[in-house]
Amino acid sequence: MPAVNESATIVNALRSGLVPAQGLGHFATGLEKLLGAVNEELDFVATGKGLAKWIRGEYGTGKTFAARYLCAKARERRFATAEVQISINDTPLHHLETVYRRLIERLETAADGPNAFQAVVEGWLYQIGEEVMRLRGMTEDDPNFADATEQRLEDKLADLSRRNPAFAQILRAYHRATHEGDFSTAQGLLAWLAGQPHTDRSVLRAAGTKGKVDGQASLTFLAGLLQLLRQSGYDGLVVVLDEVETIQRMNAQTREKSLNALRQLMDMLAKEELPGLYLVVTGTRDFFEGYKGLKALAPLYQRVQVNFGDDPQWDNLRATQVRLLPFTPERLLTVGRCVRDLYPAKHADRVAAKVDDRFLGALVTQITAGFGGKVALAPRLFLRELIDVMDRVDLHEQYAPAAHYKLELDDGKLTPEELAAKHGRSFEPPEAPEAEAPKEQQSAPAPRTRRLEG
Repeated sequence: MPAVNESATIVNALRSGLVPAQGLGHFATGLEKLLGAVNEELDFVATGKGLAKWIRGEYGTGKTFAARYLCAKARERRFATAEVQISINDTPLHHLETVYRRLIERLETAADGPNAFQAVVEGWLYQIGEEVMRLRGMTEDDPNFADATEQRLEDKLADLSRRNPAFAQILRAYHRATHEGDFSTAQGLLAWLAGQPHTDRSVLRAAGTKGKVDGQASLTFLAGLLQLLRQSGYDGLVVVLDEVETIQRMNAQTREKSLNALRQLMDMLAKEELPGLYLVVTGTRDFFEGYKGLKALAPLYQRVQVNFGDDPQWDNLRATQVRLLPFTPERLLTVGRCVRDLYPAKHADRVAAKVDDRFLGALVTQITAGFGGKVALAPRLFLRELIDVMDRVDLHEQYAPAAHYKLELDDGKLTPEELAAKHGRSFEPPEAPEAEAPKEQQSAPAPRTRRLEG
């Protein structure tokens, strides 16, 4: 059972139809085999290699949930992680500098939690001092300690300088600024290294560099981040590119640029230019098989394409592309039991008695019927309704779900996909004739929650 605070965090997210930021293992079902395959691949990545995993699933199969759960398990293995939601306006895939910036903003580690980039850099510098004390037998009071630390820093930066001189220059200048107590300059340097576009020129002059992290340079800086993480004792970095199917709603030229960005990432992984990166890409079947998706770029499609058999029990989970299966009533019932058991009730016995398996089964049946029998579309609303019923039982002693509960599928509470299913229509995503330029943000907060289905 999770702690009370963790249970409350999980339930509060589900109450709003969102994917919780933590505690997913308490009600994750059907992902055990995939997790086993991913763990094998993370073992390989930890040796300094790079790999990609493409996760395919329709709306409701839980792509976002699965990716977030895999990230949580990776952090337990001393990997850093970053989830990046691709969108037309805020994070378009073909703007690699924006993707890099979002990646840095969402960097997370088990030790430092979300927004971990500064902590990783400072931990790297602290480790250098620890190495000097251990290898040279010095203390911080030693008059030669500063010079020895500087030399050790240069040793660490030597290989990084060959790969990415600007990345190394900023780290060097950041160390100098923090050592001198110039925290304003240090923060400016770190912001520039994180891809923030508006950095004062005086700050960059302190590092002997200029310009900004853009386009192709962002991939070089990603390689720098990977090296920094490995030097800090991390086994690698898991990066999730979620909802890449949004590129299908862009114009042809923008789609082509987006697909080329994905191909470039795959090429760099194949050439071992991104050691320690485990790239996870999620998308719908239309993205993987449609002519506005991967098929629009044949070399990329051929690299990712997998022939799935009729029986999913024989799927090759070690393949580059894997599929998530839709929920079944039995699996949904299992999730409902897990959520009921972790619900932080003040009157636990009452909740357990009134929200029993019989009621859970009836709720699954009602919600599934409301979506025309499509169980795949039920999980988000099922869990939201379940939390609402348990809230009422916990608050009101006389509330009896069997007598008082009535399912109402209010159109205003449904997503476009759910709304289409309710009214017996096929869902067609809206077209976006032109992709707008991304909105520049100095420091966008890392999202803690997302809509429940992938």
